[in-house]
Amino acid sequence: MRILACALLVSGLLRAHDPVSTKLTWTQEISRIVYKHCAGCHRSGGAAPMSLITYDEARPWAKAIKEQVLTRQMPPWGAVKGFGDFRDDPSLTQDEMNRIAEWVEGGAPEGEAVYLPAVPKPQVPLTTPQGVRTHTLVGPVRLLGIRPLASAESAQVVVVFPDGATEPLLWLNGYKPDGKRTFLYREPIAIPKGARVHASPSTPLEFLVERL
Repeated sequence: MRILACALLVSGLLRAHDPVSTKLTWTQEISRIVYKHCAGCHRSGGAAPMSLITYDEARPWAKAIKEQVLTRQMPPWGAVKGFGDFRDDPSLTQDEMNRIAEWVEGGAPEGEAVYLPAVPKPQVPLTTPQGVRTHTLVGPVRLLGIRPLASAESAQVVVVFPDGATEPLLWLNGYKPDGKRTFLYREPIAIPKGARVHASPSTPLEFLVERL
């Protein structure tokens, strides 16, 4: 999760006296979801305006968090699912969304501290052998990921192979350029000689590649 709208958050503050009616707790279930999907930005020194690492930090925002995840505004992603297979997709599963909703509606209890998992370490930025900044990319390379360099709310990126076949690589939809996100593939994609990668509409991109 990154930036939550201030007006929504203020209106969504959870009251301290909300009754507890769920067995789900922060220490056993919810913290694990937050650490997996949100801690990269919502931590001290992160890109988000508030930390959600501890129960005391997260609880005041509980109702706003529920509203944001149920509308899939958070965590931000900015790409259409199924158009490329990415390993860094932070999106929550339906079960995770349901658990957050049930926890909030049930009073957002903390639980026993003994069940709290270790706080994840900050992620180390990806380093790759080469980044190519261009509108098109010509093989042979192994494509590791794509980083948009400007606003492109509805750009499609595909590779066209020498035989005319195409493969979808990335479909940006609602991408926020201030996020500086790199879309990393679950498995590198081989781009042979004669193939071309291009975006429509034309969009400044950085291709993270290994030369073959």
